[in-house]
Amino acid sequence: METLFIYLTYLALGYLIGSLPFAVIVSKLFGLADPRSFGSGNPGATNVLRTGNKAAAVLTLLGDASKGWIAMWLAAKFGAGETASALTGLAAFLGHVFPVFLKFKGGKGVATAIGVLIGLDGGLALAAAVIWLATAVVSRYSSLAAITAAAVAPILALAWHGSGALALVVGLMCLLLIWRHRGNIGRLIAGTENAIGSKKKV
Repeated sequence: METLFIYLTYLALGYLIGSLPFAVIVSKLFGLADPRSFGSGNPGATNVLRTGNKAAAVLTLLGDASKGWIAMWLAAKFGAGETASALTGLAAFLGHVFPVFLKFKGGKGVATAIGVLIGLDGGLALAAAVIWLATAVVSRYSSLAAITAAAVAPILALAWHGSGALALVVGLMCLLLIWRHRGNIGRLIAGTENAIGSKKKV
């Protein structure tokens, strides 16, 4: 029986791993401007892409996605059960969105959420990624793709796994992810949202 202390240890581990700001780290390694200083101001792969450096954007994407999965993998290695592992993934997601290393002002969590989904259910992660990609290709809006995938993922989680810890974690992540995109939703409605590949002054 996992004690409260062990659960808190898993959550702390997930949160600290999730707090690693790969957008800032990769940008510094590539000699790019801090992603918080231009474009959307969001420390994530989409904003790094606005520099025109695709390699930096891809590394940021992979780094952010890996945080969720690595946190869950480590928790499992330390003996975490299914529920504790799922909560560790949620903690990693929260760490990305509210990172202690960036004064709790982080990214929107799309890539990290995909990493957590991989740790929870590879099939669910693949379905969410396909929905994101299809929406992004058709609309050319990364934000709309993320919102669409976040709206569908909890439904799939409930349909495939029932109302357990996995569905709860997916639902909480996706609700927060949609909330983090509230500004994008307003711009989409107003027709002022930036399309994928568009650049602002860097």
